[in-house]
Amino acid sequence: MSSSMIEFLVLAGIALFVGWRLFVTLGQDEGPPEGRSRMPNPEPTPTPSTTAPTGGDVVQLRPSFTGPAAAGMEAIYEADQSFDPRGFMQGARAAYEMIVGAFGRGDREALKPLLDTDVYEAWDAAISEREQTGAEGMQLLRIRKAEITDASLADDGMARVTVLYESELGDGETTTKASELWTFMRQTSSSDPNWLLDDVDTAD
Repeated sequence: MSSSMIEFLVLAGIALFVGWRLFVTLGQDEGPPEGRSRMPNPEPTPTPSTTAPTGGDVVQLRPSFTGPAAAGMEAIYEADQSFDPRGFMQGARAAYEMIVGAFGRGDREALKPLLDTDVYEAWDAAISEREQTGAEGMQLLRIRKAEITDASLADDGMARVTVLYESELGDGETTTKASELWTFMRQTSSSDPNWLLDDVDTAD
């Protein structure tokens, strides 16, 4: 037998062996070998959808109301179902930064649309006094804490939410800690989604 024929038979035998091993390892549609279980392919994780099924109604999840202001927040939600504590606090933190910054700069135009009339008049007077003395306004360094401590709904539909802020303020030379209760108000029947700063008190 020639060497080329021997080489051919060897290669053919190797190919048959490899093919047989693949058949045993992968199997066919008859399932895995006895005593083994084939791991199923994981099902794709469904993507949450905010749209309703065809022909159905959009379901709005009710926010979770916890803490000492839970009853008041729930009353506000019953009057205005766009109210959500988490979304409110995002806006409340942003409002605190804007208002403290505008007050520190003495920016009356930025303050006026954010404050109730009484608060604006008091802060306008404070800015005027500071301008006369040449004192520097305090700027916000950081908010250390912000949480809802009280909420209520008046008979006329006026909602009020009180937020405790603990922050650090500075004027470039000194740093001070502030702990204040800010009360925001909004008429729940109004199409205007903005809340106004209605009152400021020092926290005990």
